[in-house]
Amino acid sequence: MALPQPQSPAPLRKGLEKSEKAERKNHSKKGENLRILISVTVVGSVGPIRVVVREDELVSSIISTVLKNYAREGRRPILGSELDNFVLYHAGDGSCALAPMEPIGTFRSRNFLLCKKQSVTSEDKSATPGRENGKKRAAGWKAWFSRYLLL
Repeated sequence: MALPQPQSPAPLRKGLEKSEKAERKNHSKKGENLRILISVTVVGSVGPIRVVVREDELVSSIISTVLKNYAREGRRPILGSELDNFVLYHAGDGSCALAPMEPIGTFRSRNFLLCKKQSVTSEDKSATPGRENGKKRAAGWKAWFSRYLLL
């Protein structure tokens, strides 16, 4: 007469491990903010920089993080590290810049565009606003991008 083989405790253990992991996951989400993966395209660069950030992180800290990653990867053109010289836009709607003191989670977007601010020279100050040598000037990052491509 053959004796019954004892069942291995592995199936029971696997079930317990899964439920323990689920409980840990639920407890950790209560105290933490969600993390999201965002893509920031730098105007003039080859491709986007992807960064994992918390939803409550400020736009200014994201600009700082992107600039550090951009420099660390050795991308061109060299941008610098002054936060005040850069503006972050939604990738789909580039009409207005994002406020630097707002959390990134309020925008409900994961694709952004980082541009250098336009510098105002003495010639631009003397010209009438909105016109340059008799031509209408386009404002915003799209105009800067088109001028950048022409260089």
